[in-house]
Amino acid sequence: MWQLAMVLLRDEDAAKDIVHDAFASLLSANYPTPNLTETYLLSAVRHRCINHIRHLSVRQRFRQIYSKNAEEAIENEEWPDEETIALLNSAIGNLSEACGRVVRLRFTDGLSYKQIAETLGISEVAVYKHLRHAIDVLREKLSQHG
Repeated sequence: MWQLAMVLLRDEDAAKDIVHDAFASLLSANYPTPNLTETYLLSAVRHRCINHIRHLSVRQRFRQIYSKNAEEAIENEEWPDEETIALLNSAIGNLSEACGRVVRLRFTDGLSYKQIAETLGISEVAVYKHLRHAIDVLREKLSQHG
């Protein structure tokens, strides 16, 4: 049951709490519980997980998913390796001057689309298009190598 909750929630503490709550509600019931099947218990945990997810805001869900992915990336100290860094620098070097400036402002300086647009005197749509183009170039370069 805990494994099911972990798959659905990707949060160890919440999974433990939900499984605990499922058992606690069965034990605190005023009626005698018949033979509970594994299917019933799994369904109870699944429904509690779904209710938990419904109560999370969209922002919390994204933060929860992506923070786990970021932690996994940080734990993998071998990435990016020197070869990958060289490929990325090569791909960025192939971008137009304007596109390269937008990429540096976004990823090196951490500016928002609006801040980049104000700094360079272009629209936010142009910032988006430059970043989209840069990502496409990087993706193509990495897929050719991989």
